[in-house]
Amino acid sequence: MSTPLAQKMRPKSLNEFLGQTKILGPNSLLLQSIQHRKIPSMIFWGPPGCGKTSLASLLKNEVSTPYFALSAVQAGIKDVKKVIEGAHLTFKESKQPTLLFIDEIHRFNKSQQDALLKAIEEGPVTLIGATTENPSFEVNKALLSRCHLMIFESLNVQDLINLGLEAVRSPQGLNRPDLNIDAKVLQFLGDSANGDARFLLNQIELLVQSLPASQTQISLSDLEGHNWNKALRYDKQGEEHYNLTSVFHKSIRGSDPQAAIYWLHRMLAAGAEPRYLLRRLIRIAMEDVGNADPQALPLAISAQQAFDFLGIPEGLLALDQITLYLATAPKSNRVELAHFAAQKAIQKFGDLTVPLEFRNAPSKTMKDIGYGKGYQYDHDSPQAYAGQEHLPRELAGKIFYTPTQFGFEKEISKRMQWWQSRKIPKE
Repeated sequence: MSTPLAQKMRPKSLNEFLGQTKILGPNSLLLQSIQHRKIPSMIFWGPPGCGKTSLASLLKNEVSTPYFALSAVQAGIKDVKKVIEGAHLTFKESKQPTLLFIDEIHRFNKSQQDALLKAIEEGPVTLIGATTENPSFEVNKALLSRCHLMIFESLNVQDLINLGLEAVRSPQGLNRPDLNIDAKVLQFLGDSANGDARFLLNQIELLVQSLPASQTQISLSDLEGHNWNKALRYDKQGEEHYNLTSVFHKSIRGSDPQAAIYWLHRMLAAGAEPRYLLRRLIRIAMEDVGNADPQALPLAISAQQAFDFLGIPEGLLALDQITLYLATAPKSNRVELAHFAAQKAIQKFGDLTVPLEFRNAPSKTMKDIGYGKGYQYDHDSPQAYAGQEHLPRELAGKIFYTPTQFGFEKEISKRMQWWQSRKIPKE
């Protein structure tokens, strides 16, 4: 069985390493550590195919230290303890730490991660953990505090194009210097890889292997019949889910319909649950549009009902429609602010008593002790407004809701000003 092209093209030295100039720049912590031959414990965090595993493998050659690599997908606590026991013996004999690389370290549970702490703290183990997930969520704080966080970036398109050409032409790769590749093909492959070198190399290998041996030119027509769509990064429980949800919500709040519809379809294309998005849209209708457009909430509810009635794919248009409606609606968060202001008043003042004039008086005894006395029925008052203060006396005049001057809230503001001008002061 032949070695995959992506494996063949792994760099053999730091000079061959692609991208990540911030991590390996002239004044970087890592490069200075390499020069002093003392590698610190690190967590490599970045998207797939950006060089995390390759760099870890290169570091073992730079410092000439014992090296073990484990995959958190396959390894268990016994494997970790075995490496740690060997590292203690090596450290005792030579004072040389063992470099332990753990791929996908986010898959280790708490006890597996905790097993590393003492060995890192005392010196026998230098850890390099690689993860595609946000370490703040997936790596124990105790372990994270003992490691330097190295943030990897997706590779840029030009780096991927250069890598692709090298992979096709070099003896290390496919060894096809006779193969000419159209510039549009290279650009398409670079764009399609979405920053992932492994994906790019896998696609190039598949493409070249599918060509007749006599063919020496690759044009756009040769790409037909291949699936070039790289799976979009999205984890329903992880950071990318929250990042996408955040920018989707903020695009609508920021009245940017172009961005809102883009991020909506980014999430849908990556596998987001439409009903999750509908729940978010209903929340936005209340939180960010509010009474500036009172139709926003019933329309959001209607969108949810339309989706449930039609299903996929037709029902997805309801998400498009309500997303664009909310993004272009006037905005107000004053309903939400009133919500929090009322909660704060209750926390501060507790259960204030209901004024007597507004208490229910279903019995004669209650009426005799003053329940309901002094209440003025608004519909019998001039212009159907009695102007009584309904708040407890301790909160008389307190303002919880202040409408904006946008959308329908401008009309609400006029009404409230008129009512306030005719309000009877609390004695």
